[in-house]
Amino acid sequence: MQSALCGLKVLDLSRLLPGPFCSMLMADLGADVIKVEDPRGGDYIRAWQPKIGESSGYHTVLNRNKKSLTLNLKSPEGKAIFEKLVACADVVLEGFRPGVMKKLGLDFPSLERINPRLIYCAISGYGADGVFAHKAGHDINYLALSGVLSYSGKDRPSVSGVQIADLGGGALMAAFSIMAALFARERMGRGQFLDISMADGSFSWNCMRFGKFAAGGQVPSPGDDMLNQGVACYNIYETSDGRYMSLGALEPQFWKAFCRVAGRPEWESAPYFQPGAHQKELREAISRFFLQKSMAEWTEIFKDADCCCEPVLNLDEAMESRLLRDRAMVVDLVNASWGAYKQLGIAPKFSLTPGVLHSHAPALGQHTTSILAELGYRSEQIEELKRSGTV
Repeated sequence: MQSALCGLKVLDLSRLLPGPFCSMLMADLGADVIKVEDPRGGDYIRAWQPKIGESSGYHTVLNRNKKSLTLNLKSPEGKAIFEKLVACADVVLEGFRPGVMKKLGLDFPSLERINPRLIYCAISGYGADGVFAHKAGHDINYLALSGVLSYSGKDRPSVSGVQIADLGGGALMAAFSIMAALFARERMGRGQFLDISMADGSFSWNCMRFGKFAAGGQVPSPGDDMLNQGVACYNIYETSDGRYMSLGALEPQFWKAFCRVAGRPEWESAPYFQPGAHQKELREAISRFFLQKSMAEWTEIFKDADCCCEPVLNLDEAMESRLLRDRAMVVDLVNASWGAYKQLGIAPKFSLTPGVLHSHAPALGQHTTSILAELGYRSEQIEELKRSGTV
């Protein structure tokens, strides 16, 4: 059965997290993703500890289903090879600071002359233009400058456990934009340049608070709203064993169900959804309630209650849970070199063209010889390219 993106060819020059996650999504759905890496070590994330066999655990997850080609883009021969690949590619994905690819002579205007149908996607911290275009940054900085960090947390700004800017503002925004550009290409017959700023993408994630601020003018702050621990019915509560339960009983029917199972009818009549000083009193009462039993006991009590009350699982517990196992979000694989290991499953489920985990993350340059051979290079030419450090 063919995958949704079967036949799509992607040249991925990106490193670390945002770009590789974006190309992983495409590779999982059948795209032929060639990871173009520097021969002197490749993607930095390959060296990160801990490792599964000889591969970084990070690399193993982010770069499954891809091929690895080593290529020195600063050499004339390496640049020529890349241009040959571009001639028959659909997408070029990169995550350098603006201007780097232009210095190499491989920016969009240069590559567009080779392949007018090319989709060129550049993921950067602050975008291709503007006063911050060449400034360094990381996920925490993009969230800080986009306003997201200012009201995350309870009493003070708090960093999320996952990289919202890198993944949500960068990788997902890029993947969506690439698909949209490919669809537009079918009508227009031409490719285009996609300028993906992780700061821009993060700012768009403010949509809920942006709307409230636009209507009411109140600047958001930690713990001030129904969705960031500002109300007792949507909060996190500690249990007797030092674990936590999540409560998301926003709607009246869920709040009534929670109060009923909890045996606290007096809470049901409280103005639970309205902001104010009473929220502190209600939150403290619910806190005392949850401290009476362990997380496992509360999980059993609320397991059949339709009130949005669930345990806060750690990653190991989530991986072993019936929820994620039933959804095939944790997959057991075996590599001939590494042995058995667990791999992240494919999130989107397609009824006719499902994604497939068909290959492990590649060793550095694992597919260099075969890719060059497909381009017409003879074995003696490939050996010379290796000796010269071009590949």
